[in-house]
Amino acid sequence: MNTESTDTTNAAVAADATPSEVVRPKISDYRRHLLICTGPRCTQNGEAQDLFDSLGAKFKAAGLNDGELRVKRSRVGCFAACKGGPVMCVQPDGTWYYNVTPANMDRIITEHLVGGQPVQELVFHQGPTGG
Repeated sequence: MNTESTDTTNAAVAADATPSEVVRPKISDYRRHLLICTGPRCTQNGEAQDLFDSLGAKFKAAGLNDGELRVKRSRVGCFAACKGGPVMCVQPDGTWYYNVTPANMDRIITEHLVGGQPVQELVFHQGPTGG
C-alpha cells in the first residue's frame, strides 16, 4: 500500500474542507449554579455521581427545575478539595459544602436554594460574594 499517496490525498481533502460554522450555545436563565465534584478522590464509591443523578427529581419537587429559582447543575472532575466529600459549590453565592449526603442535600435545597440561607454547619469555605 502506498501510504504517501494516501497522506497526500488526506491533506488535500483537509485543505479543501470549509470550516463549519461554530454554533453559539444557549442556556436557559438560572438563579444559581450547583457544581458537584464527581472525581474519584472526592468519593470512592460513586456517592457524588449518585447525588448528582438524584438532583433532577429533587429540583423538580422543590420547584428549582424552572422559573425564577431555577438551579443549573454541573459535574466537575476535581475541585482539589479532596476530603469530606461529596463536595459541592453553589454559585454565584461562593458557598462551598462538604459531606453532602442525600439528607444534607435535602437541607441545602430547602434552606439555601429555596430559602436563601446557607446551611452553615456544612459550609467549609465562603467565597467573595458571601451568599
